[in-house]
Amino acid sequence: MIRIGVFYDGNYFLKISDYYYFQHDRKARISLEGLHEFIRHQVAEEEDVDVRLAQITDSHFFRGRLSATEARDKDRLFHDRLLDDILMNLGVTTHYMPLKTRDGRLQEKGIDVWLALEALELAMHKSFDVIVLIAGDSDYVPLIKKLNTVGTRVMLLNWDFKYVDFKGENRVTRASQQLLEHVTYPTQMHDIIDQGLSSGDELIESLFVNTPEPVAFPAVKPVRPTGPTAAGPVGTVGISTIKNLKNGFGFVVMPPNNLFFSYADMAEGDFNDLHEGDWVEFTVGRNHRDEDCARQVRKVPAPEMEEGDEYGDEAEHESIDSPDRL
Repeated sequence: MIRIGVFYDGNYFLKISDYYYFQHDRKARISLEGLHEFIRHQVAEEEDVDVRLAQITDSHFFRGRLSATEARDKDRLFHDRLLDDILMNLGVTTHYMPLKTRDGRLQEKGIDVWLALEALELAMHKSFDVIVLIAGDSDYVPLIKKLNTVGTRVMLLNWDFKYVDFKGENRVTRASQQLLEHVTYPTQMHDIIDQGLSSGDELIESLFVNTPEPVAFPAVKPVRPTGPTAAGPVGTVGISTIKNLKNGFGFVVMPPNNLFFSYADMAEGDFNDLHEGDWVEFTVGRNHRDEDCARQVRKVPAPEMEEGDEYGDEAEHESIDSPDRL
């Protein structure tokens, strides 16, 4: 039996999942169940054993998280709970630390240290043969060196990709070269996935969620106005068009300031099915900065226009703000 322990840097993993959902041609999220099955096969191949002898005996997920008060809007709480349900059903142990505010931004502090301590302790007490690390930060190099001294092999699942974010800035995700040099089995996931998708590999196909994400809110039936109007108080239901879309974020035309929304604000349907100019219904909400935003967004047919209706260009009012992402 090859005993496998899987350790997730949650922030890193969610960034990878977002990339495949919003940037990659696959347009789907990573399936944790599919990833675990891939890990078993990959470890079995590297260790030269039958896959039935490669078993994940422990898995742990580490992440910084907002408190209930800070995540008081229902969208954020719902998606945190949804992730918890997925992890719980798969038997993954969760480890959360509160996010800290520094220079006006929420940041993770101490997650890498906690993951390293837990991984080393469990490797010694549970005698893991292989630890699979889903991370990319060079801060994990001391952990890998220690695991090497106790005879635990380390497989690193790493990705190397770049894209342009919604602000037009280049974003790069790449594992530390030091990590790659010290692990036993460096596994270039971006290459493996692209090659597997091209060849129709079933194991690679199973790495992705093929069903739509559950919706956060039930359908609502607002009274539809004939065009955009100024944003009303929180809870007001409106209808307008999408001004911009990029990398999981968008703006709804709504003077005096266009309303920001993200994929997490979808009430139904898939964010990737939206296009600029589409009509959407939404509810006016407040983000963590206490600013107006669009919630419960859903695509709707264009309303019938009354003669004389004219909509001015609201581009000059567009907000450049975005919610802080983990």
